[in-house]
Amino acid sequence: MSLIIAVDGPSGSGKSSTSRQVAIRLGARYVDTGAMYRAMTWWMLREGIDPDDPSAVAARCGEPAIELRDDPRDPHVSVDGIDVSAEIRGAEVGAAVSRVSAVPEVRSRLVAIQRALVAGARERDEGVVVEGRDIGTVVLPDADLKVFLTADAAARAERRAREQAGDGPVDGDAVRATEEHLLSRDAIDSTRAVSPLAAADDAVHIDGTYLSLDEVVDEIVSRLPDRT
Repeated sequence: MSLIIAVDGPSGSGKSSTSRQVAIRLGARYVDTGAMYRAMTWWMLREGIDPDDPSAVAARCGEPAIELRDDPRDPHVSVDGIDVSAEIRGAEVGAAVSRVSAVPEVRSRLVAIQRALVAGARERDEGVVVEGRDIGTVVLPDADLKVFLTADAAARAERRAREQAGDGPVDGDAVRATEEHLLSRDAIDSTRAVSPLAAADDAVHIDGTYLSLDEVVDEIVSRLPDRT
């Protein structure tokens, strides 16, 4: 199954969980581009670079070595050989990632890495599921299947709040705060000058608000082009 599948959508829509399960079901590779932008943001913060200073971010974004492990059963992202898969999910990184990822030089560098990962999968005759915000429009406009995954803002907020709480309780204030943050990220990602969050003209739109993870995966798999 050497198909290339692009999955785009806003924060908290379930892109990561869905894309990983699609990749596992198809025996394909999995590329989480959001993890790469978070890794770049983590490095900027560690280096004391202000995410609100695009010139400073642009000047330093070529320095960190960012590597992504594309195994859907055990994905990891590292920076300069350090596994930062857990660290990049913190609140500080989440609050700054949209600003760092809006810098054109950052996007240019990471898009090149993303395309190289896909090219490697193609050389091995492997399929790959790539998720992000500009995959179907910019990174892989020739993908075999493009999906734009959405969900109601309140549903997205509750999912994200539960993820962040882990085994702990989730209260209404936490959900409301998460929803405000997600809507803020949506606004930044959708209006940035370079590679904004957008659905490709030929993307399949799926609203996962009232669907289970398996149902969303089933819907995507059912849309795959027939190569037999």
